[in-house]
Order: sequence, then C-alpha cells, then structure tokens
Amino acid sequence: MVLRWGSRQGRCWLSFAAAGSLVPVRLGRRRLHLLTLLWFGFVLLHPLALGAQPEKAQGPTEAQGPTEAQGPTEAQSSTEAQSSTEAQSSTEAQGPTEAQSPAEATAPADVVRPELLHYEPPVYPEAARAAGVTAEVELKLTIGVDGAVSDPEVVSPVGHGFDEAALAASLGLKFSPARVGGVAQAVRIGFRYSFTIEEQQPLDPLPEELAQWGDLEGRVLISGVEEPLVAARVVVVDATGNEYPTTTDAEGKWSVRDLAPGIYTLTISSEGFQSVESEEHVVAGQATALTFRLIVEAAEDEVVIVGERPPREVTRRTLERREIQRIPGTNGDALRSLQSLPGVARPPGLAGFLIVRGSAPSDTGTFVDGTSVPLIYHFGGLSSVVPTELLEKIDFYPGNFSVRYGRFRGGIVDAGLRKPNTDCYDDFGAPSDRDGCFHGLVQADFIDGRMLLQGPIPGAQDWSFALAGRRSYIDVPLKPILEQAGSSVTSAPIYWDYQAIVERNLGPDDKLSFRVFGSDDNLALILNDPAAQDPGFGGNLKFGTAFLRAQVLYRKALSAKTSVEAMLSAGTQSVDFELGGNFKFELRTQPIDLRTEIGHQFHRTARLNVGLDFQVIPFDVFVRAPQFNVGETPPPTITQVPVETRASGTDFRPAWYSDIEWQPTARLRLVPGIRIDHTRDSGHSDVSPRLTARYSLFLPQDEAWMGKPLSTVLKAGVGQFSQPAQYEETDEVFGTPGLSSNRSVHYSLGVEQDLTSQVKLSLEGYYKDFDNSVAAPSPGGFNNGGSGRAIGMETLLKYLPDEKFFGWVAYTLSQSLARDCSSCALETFQFDQTHNLIVLGSYRLGRGWEFGARFRIVSGSLVTPVADPSGLASFWSGDAGAYIPIQGEPFSERLPLFHQLDLRVDKRWQFRKFRLSGYLDVQNVYNNMAKEDLIYNYNFSQRAYQLGLPIIPSLGLRGEF
Repeated sequence: MVLRWGSRQGRCWLSFAAAGSLVPVRLGRRRLHLLTLLWFGFVLLHPLALGAQPEKAQGPTEAQGPTEAQGPTEAQSSTEAQSSTEAQSSTEAQGPTEAQSPAEATAPADVVRPELLHYEPPVYPEAARAAGVTAEVELKLTIGVDGAVSDPEVVSPVGHGFDEAALAASLGLKFSPARVGGVAQAVRIGFRYSFTIEEQQPLDPLPEELAQWGDLEGRVLISGVEEPLVAARVVVVDATGNEYPTTTDAEGKWSVRDLAPGIYTLTISSEGFQSVESEEHVVAGQATALTFRLIVEAAEDEVVIVGERPPREVTRRTLERREIQRIPGTNGDALRSLQSLPGVARPPGLAGFLIVRGSAPSDTGTFVDGTSVPLIYHFGGLSSVVPTELLEKIDFYPGNFSVRYGRFRGGIVDAGLRKPNTDCYDDFGAPSDRDGCFHGLVQADFIDGRMLLQGPIPGAQDWSFALAGRRSYIDVPLKPILEQAGSSVTSAPIYWDYQAIVERNLGPDDKLSFRVFGSDDNLALILNDPAAQDPGFGGNLKFGTAFLRAQVLYRKALSAKTSVEAMLSAGTQSVDFELGGNFKFELRTQPIDLRTEIGHQFHRTARLNVGLDFQVIPFDVFVRAPQFNVGETPPPTITQVPVETRASGTDFRPAWYSDIEWQPTARLRLVPGIRIDHTRDSGHSDVSPRLTARYSLFLPQDEAWMGKPLSTVLKAGVGQFSQPAQYEETDEVFGTPGLSSNRSVHYSLGVEQDLTSQVKLSLEGYYKDFDNSVAAPSPGGFNNGGSGRAIGMETLLKYLPDEKFFGWVAYTLSQSLARDCSSCALETFQFDQTHNLIVLGSYRLGRGWEFGARFRIVSGSLVTPVADPSGLASFWSGDAGAYIPIQGEPFSERLPLFHQLDLRVDKRWQFRKFRLSGYLDVQNVYNNMAKEDLIYNYNFSQRAYQLGLPIIPSLGLRGEF
C-alpha cells in the first residue's frame, strides 16, 4: 500500500498498489484518521486476537556443525562443551541497536561468530555421580562485546542438579566477540554441557624419593563483615602453567594438597567480588595457611548513550551506568552527562536546554521512548525529568538521524525506560539464579529526594511493575547562593516528577509495556530590581510548566524475518507565565502521538522498514503582551498598551517514512531512506531524503599490525531535515500565518579507530546548511528568508571502563553563522561556541571508595552590548521615566572564557541485605563564577558582568535493597 497525501479542496488520497498499478481512492480527513487508527489497532491486536505466533528459530543441533570444546576431566567424571550459533535469526543482537542488521539475520557468511577461548568445567553433582546418572544440558548464552557470558538460560531442564551446575559454569566461559561488518556485537548462541562418567585407571604408587610434598590451604572471607565466602573459585598455578582449581566450602575454607616445593600463583575470584592474586611459597612437609578478604563489587548495569545508532545512523557512543553515575558535576544524572559529550555546547547558567552542533535549543527534539516531551531538564538544568534508575538507554543523535525522527533540524534525544528489575541477589549482593525479587531505593541530597520500588506483580506471571517519584528542595540552599551572587532573582524553582510502569516481558522479541510519567515545575518570585532600561518589566513573576503522558509500547517478532513496533501515547501539557500586569501566557494542549513501524527481511542482505509518525494536538492558548513591529527593538513595556488574543483548535502533523538497511558485503553498510511530513496548521508538506554509510577497513580475520585485527570504521551521512515554524510565529496577531518549514542539510564524515583494547578514538567533521529559516529582517513580520551554516570537528579519545578507571577527552571546534535575508551579511549565531574542551576521569581506590574529576574550558557566550559608553550610549524617555539604551550589533561581543573544575567522591558500604552509598559532588571547586551576561547602571555609561553560580557542594546518601 502506498500512502499519498494530497491537499486539493481539503481532501486526501490513498493509492493502493495492486497488480502493478495504482488505484486512487479519495478520502476525507476523518476517514484518513479512522483508517490510521484501524491500522494501529490491527498491528497491536492482530497477534493477540488471532493467536499469531512467531516462527521459532531452530536451536543448536549437531546437524548445524557445532564445534566441540573438550574440558578437563575430573576424578571419575568428565564434561564436554559444545557450542553453536542458532539458525538464522537465533543469533540475536543485544543492546541498543534498534533492529537486526541484514547480515546478522540471514547471512551467516557475513557474520564472524564467537569462538570459545576459555572453557569452564562444571562441577559434577555428587548425588548424580554416585547414582551413575549422566545428562546433557542445552543452554542459551548472551555473548557480550567483550566476550563475557551473561543471562544463561536452560532450554530444557534435566534436573539432578545438572541445570544449576551448567548455569554456574557457563558464567566462567570466555569467547571472542561476534562481529558484524567489523564491529563487535552482542549475540545469543546455543551451548551444550555433556556430563559423562568415565572410569579412572589406578595410578602407580609414587617412588619414595618423590613423596615429599607441601600443602596450600586457607579461608576466604567477605571484607568488612568477616563472613565466609562460599563457592569462591581458587586456582593455584605452578611455574610451568599447570592449574589446580578448587572452591571454598560452607565455612569459606579451601585446600590444595601434595604440591611440589616452589613458588605458586594463587588467584581467588567470585562473581560479584573483586578478584585477589598473590604469590605463595610451598615448602616440603609443611602446610601454608592463608586468609583472604574479598571486597564486594557493585553490580553495574549499562545505560547506552548513542550518538547516531547503527545500522540506521552514523556514529555510536556508549557510556556504562557506572560512568554516568560518577561523572563529577552531574550529581549522578544520566541525561546531564550528555553535556560532557562532543558536539554539545555549554548552556548559559541555570538554563536547562541542549545546544547541539551550533543549532538553537528549539531545534533539538526530546522524546521518551518515541513520545515527544516538552523538556528534558527541569528548571535550571540541575536535574532531568526522568531519573537515572529508570533509564535503559539514551539515544543521542547530534545530526544525520534516521527517517524515524522528523520535525526537528538540529538533534534528537530519545530516553528509553528500562523494564522493572526483578533479579535476585544472595547475601552481600552476590548474584543469584533466582528471579522474582523486589527492590527499593531511597536517595536524598542537597538538590532533591527520590524513591523507587520495583519488582514482580504477585500472581501475574511475566508481569512486573515500577513506581518512582522525586521532589526538589533546591530552593532552600540556593536562595543564599543567589543573594551572594548579586542576582535580582532571589528564589529557586520547585520541581517534581513521577513514573509508573507495568510491563509484560517474554524476551527481546515480545514486549508489552504500559507507562505513566510526568513532570511539574513551578517558580513564583518578586523581581525587586527590574531592568534599568525597562522599569515596567518587573513585579510578581509566575512561571510553571507541566506535562503528563500515558503510553503503550508494543514490540513483537511476527516471524523470523518480520517484526512490528508500535507506540501510542496521550496526555496533557501546560505552560503558564505571568509578569506584572502586561505579560500573561497560558497554553493548554492534549497531545496524542502514534508511531508504528514494520520491518521485513526481504533479502539476505537487506531489510525494509516502513512506518508512520502521527501527531494530533488539540490546544487552547491565551496571550496578553504589548504589541510591537517584528524586527525592531521593542520599546519600554511601561509605555505600551497590552494586546490580548485567545485561540483554540487542533493541529495535525502526519508523517510517513521508509528506509532500507542494506549490507552488500561484510565491510559496507548503506541505509537510504525518505520521510514525508505534512503540517496542517501551515498547509505545507516536506520531503526529506537521507543516506548514511559505514565501511570497515579491517575485519577480525584480517591480519593487521602486530598480528592483531584493527577496528577501523569510516562513516558518512547526508540528509535533509525540516522543522515547522513555531506556533507563535504563525499566529495571526503576533506572527505571520502561512510560513513554511525551516530546512537544513546535514553532511558528516568521520572515522572510529581502536588504538588498544581499552582506548578508542573517534573523529567526525560536520557541516550543516540552514535554509528557508523563519526570520524577521525588517519591521512588519516574519518570513522564510533566513539562512546560515554550522561547521565543526568533534574529537573523542576515550578509555573504556575497567575495574579501576574510566575517562575521556572531548574537544569540539565549531563555528555557527546566520543571517535574516539573502542580502544580509553572515553574523555569528547567538549560540556559537568556538572551543569546547572537556577532560574527565574517575578512579576506584578500593574498599568502596571512588574519586573523580571533570575540567571544562569553553568559549564565552555571545551577548548584545549597548553602544560605546564613551559616546552616546542611551537617551532619556520621558514616557518611560528611564534611559533607553542604543543597542550595538546583535550578539557581537563574546564574554570571557569559561572554565570550571568539578570533583566527586563516592563511598559504598555493602551489608548482608542492602547497600548504602554516600557521595560528595562539588561543582566549581575553585569558585570561578562564570560571566553570564552584561549589566549596566541607570544611564548605561558603566557596565559590569552578571556573575553565575559560585561553588556548589552537594552531599547525598542513598540506600538500596
């Protein structure tokens, strides 16, 4: 079916592709809306109502040619391991990738499958061995990008203790990572443990001269609580590399007998604890007794921040949860960590918005799982509207994002909520194979307090829930800080947010989730010191913004080659602003978002994605403000008579999109796509073609420097992006109706290079050409005569997190220019920042202590000065009773360089059933208050800097179970 939009006489047309011809059917708007809702209902309910089941991929069998890895033989028993990737789509891409790449799904020849590097033998159950019982245990394992095993699952339980033994042993397996197009990829594979009993031949007695041996023995305890650590793995290795493994018993004791005299390497490890390694001497005829204490290692989930997510975008950047919670100066807020990435400029003080690649803040869209939200940060930018604990991923697209997103020409931030946590843990945080446990969290610091409860829904199998809430009290400590800084604003806003999730999760290919989330910010204060040039701009100030969204998210694999993803959300949104008696703005909307995408693997190298993205927004708005000619300097408000306007209506913005993920070879990936948007309030339609490409210079099997494969990926993208005019710009009273959409064309070219296994380098250059921009070049109104450009280079040198350290250096060199008409000169754009350097790192000191630092140095913001004070800087206005400034060139002066150091110290205490954490996050350690703006005296003959925030320490405490 091909859907075409036509606007003749307010009608729409649908064209059905049948037998190679197009049959037009004319539909009214109401019928089009009805047809769209019916499509969504069919997609959502068809598999449930008709009992449709996805085609199940066959598990690993011997017919598929599995390779066997023979493990070591225990006394009177042996175990065998057999691994194989599953047929076609059974190798499942994990993590943040939106859909399987074609090569992963149906082109095994293009996929480098994981290879077993280290075999971990299971412990044969004693009762089964005594009874002579044997078994084979089939497992499904997730192999991460580092080759480690996670989420083992028994396919068909066999009992007798074999399942538990196989699951425990599988966590010690080590593989080479799977790679698709030269890029490491998490996959799901089949693996088999075989338990067999073999007869052991009696050993000949040793000669008496060789019977002089020594022993190693000892005890392993949990550090801090002095409790025995059960089932810890102890490996003793002699000088020739022979291993003598054992485990600790119920009292934490272990022993290795009859060792030849000499020096041995001893390693003690246990899942969830920091490993210990030491060298010990074995003396003939003696037993060396040792005591070790292992420190609990905090479980670290992963939140992914994606630059431009492959395979449908250009660049991918990943941050682990440990990183985003430990970045100094962010107070552990995941979404605030975006401001430490290349391409993101520093916003002015207490401004909660994103400036991405030289675009205006309004050019970057913010979403929660595909649902548009009006803001991503609370007032002041001190916290995001979604707590870190509920985030699964953050997709950040600084440019060249896929056709899945539209209506913005800058960047995209899409925060994904995680499924409720029902994992279970044993004493002192050790991982457990059990599932169905409850978890809670309480946290408080100088900025806000929060609570979280999550777990399974009693009596409802496969269903879980999460409830969370947060409220700020930043107004208490920030008030004296604002007064000390000399600010005319002497109060701080109050915010709160809330989230509720009920979800059924049957795996990555079957998900149904119901969510409710919202946010509320309020600010009420008195401006005691209004602007000198406008004494009427003062008095009581009220500002509030709030939103509520109810969302349904559905994902389903209809077959091995076809999947569907649908999202429907509805809610409310409000903005209230009032200043004195001359300014008042009230906006009420009830936005409805509908997204549906169907993907189909129509060829072994290509996958087609087709989707729709509809927005319906009923609104009611009231405005009272002084009226003046657009394009001229506003006169003092005290001399103007306010004008009022009220409007109601419903905006409808439908969009259709499609792209193809095409991988003709293992090295090359191309994603061409097209998006069609229509804006009913302006009456215009926009067509946006886009193309991204990735090329791997080296594949894992290629020989490279020193015999090691290098990961070198070239990436490029080009695309057109359209953004409708703002509502106030098309208002009949305050704007110009009929404005068409702002446009931009994005170009990007870059390279990703692995320098070592821990150090990655990314270089990317971009160019954005702005055209058809809404502007006001002269008094009288708006038009689409504006244009401009943004050019820059982003560099990210990153040390991936290991057991002790993580950090990176990010530098962005950029320039952003704009003009209001084709004959006007290009001038520096308001949000331009030439240099932006960020250096950060965090190091684990041991015993639960961690220390981190972040240093930033950024070009100062641009401001509009008044004329030279030595000349005529202002004139007297008798009507206003004040001096009126003579403005200089807009945004022609740059404020001094901004630089700031932030420090963070964390301490963690692990108890038997819960964990306690404390942290101190200090922003602006050496109290360098930034120059945020220019302020003047009464007649503008003298000026000074408006200073930003001084040093801000935040002490927090967090408890979890």
